[in-house]
Amino acid sequence: MSSKLKELREGDQLISPTLQDGVKNFMIDIDGTICEDVPNEEPERMLTAELYEGALETINQWYEDGHIITFFTSRVEEHRACTEQWLKEHNFKYHGILFGKPRGGNYHWVDNHIVRATRYKGKFTDLVQEEATVQVFKK
Repeated sequence: MSSKLKELREGDQLISPTLQDGVKNFMIDIDGTICEDVPNEEPERMLTAELYEGALETINQWYEDGHIITFFTSRVEEHRACTEQWLKEHNFKYHGILFGKPRGGNYHWVDNHIVRATRYKGKFTDLVQEEATVQVFKK
C-alpha cells in the first residue's frame, strides 16, 4: 500500500483505503484545462498544444506539496505516447494518466468517497473554499 494511504476496516474486513489527512488526489483534465482544447480527431495537434499560463507551476507545486497528480483525459490509449511526450517536454510532475474519460462534459460522479470538483475557467489561481449547492441521494 502507498505510504500516503491509510488502511481502513469495517469489522474484520478491509475496505477501500483513504489518503492521509491533508493529501489531495488531484484528477486533472488535459485538453481545455492545462492546454488548448485539442479533440481526439486531430491528434497531430497534441504535440504542439499551447500550454495555459499557470498550469505547470500550479500542478508542479501541488506535486511538491505531496499531493497525488493524475491526469484524467478523454484522449484514448493510442494517444499515450504523444501525451506523455508533451507532458515531459513541458516538465509536468505527475503520478499517472487515465485515458478514456467519457467525452461531452456534464459529469455526474457517484462514488463512496468524497468528491470535490473545481471547474477550470481560464486561469490557475489559488483554490478557495466557497459554499455551493450539490445534489445528494434522498434519505
